[in-house]
Amino acid sequence: MPTIHPSALVSPKAELAADVQVGPYAVIGAGVRIGPGTVIGSHTVIEGETTIGDDNRIHGFCSLGGPPQDKKYRGERTRLEIGDRNTIREFCTFNTGTAQDRGTTSVGNDNWIMAYVHIAHDCEVGHHTIFANNAQLAGHVRVGDWAILGGFTVVHQFVRIGAHSLTAMGTILLQDLPPYVTAGGNPAQAHGLNSEGLRRRGFDAAALGGLRRAYKVLYRSGRTLEDAKRELADAARDVPELLPLVDFLARSGRGIVR
Repeated sequence: MPTIHPSALVSPKAELAADVQVGPYAVIGAGVRIGPGTVIGSHTVIEGETTIGDDNRIHGFCSLGGPPQDKKYRGERTRLEIGDRNTIREFCTFNTGTAQDRGTTSVGNDNWIMAYVHIAHDCEVGHHTIFANNAQLAGHVRVGDWAILGGFTVVHQFVRIGAHSLTAMGTILLQDLPPYVTAGGNPAQAHGLNSEGLRRRGFDAAALGGLRRAYKVLYRSGRTLEDAKRELADAARDVPELLPLVDFLARSGRGIVR
């Protein structure tokens, strides 16, 4: 049986794996499913149609699976899905999705999410990301794998954040942030390639050289965005690491940080 503190309130309709641990005064509602090895901290509230995977560490006073902060919401059955091996620190709030989008807010695997982070309705967070304290996502935001959001980063609704990108503390993102790019400011501006992060993840000298050239084409050459896209698409034939950048630029709907 799960280890549940006597002061916790767990619905008999919730599904908890045999070794789940639930701390004092936590509240877990009907419709919640929690996988093996997950630990729920004190005073945390998990409600709605929420699925949490294996080996997560959810610290105290979090609110997960609450209804979306969207005035169009009319009580539709929407979901929150959290993957495996995530660390979610104190006072985080993750909402379920809305019927106007895909109906699901999702967080992938191996993410490190610090205190007071908000992930709003219909967001999609990938794997291996880091959200520093007080990072805030509005609705419908997409965050790619290995992205790092500095403390107090605020992201406008529908913005996309590319894989391996990095924001400085206090960044305001109003447009899409391409993969591999470091940004900061209000509004955000590009400040170079996330070279150190890429080296740590095994990108070799040839890949880094190709990405640096791509950054110059996109940000320092004076080319129009359309001209830069065409040049990067040609360069990607020789540097496959450019393909995620080319695809991201082709799909951007809000324009990019530039």
